[in-house]
Amino acid sequence: MKKEVFIETPYMTLGQMLKEESVISTGGQAKWYLRENTVNVNDEPDNRRGRKLYPGDTVDVPEVGLFFIRSKQGE
Repeated sequence: MKKEVFIETPYMTLGQMLKEESVISTGGQAKWYLRENTVNVNDEPDNRRGRKLYPGDTVDVPEVGLFFIRSKQGE
């Protein structure tokens, strides 16, 4: 599944994105989820829930989908 994630702020964290896209149900699960699953940010593995995602970034969550970070104001 490919999906665009629109943000109104300059960035959002990886943990926020996982919660907003219903990959996890609470923000507290981000640390556990990232420890147990390989998530790629811009084609590189990343397990930091505080990783800042900016418009133009891509996040690949295996068995869930590929997410494209976009600005609501337009890039």
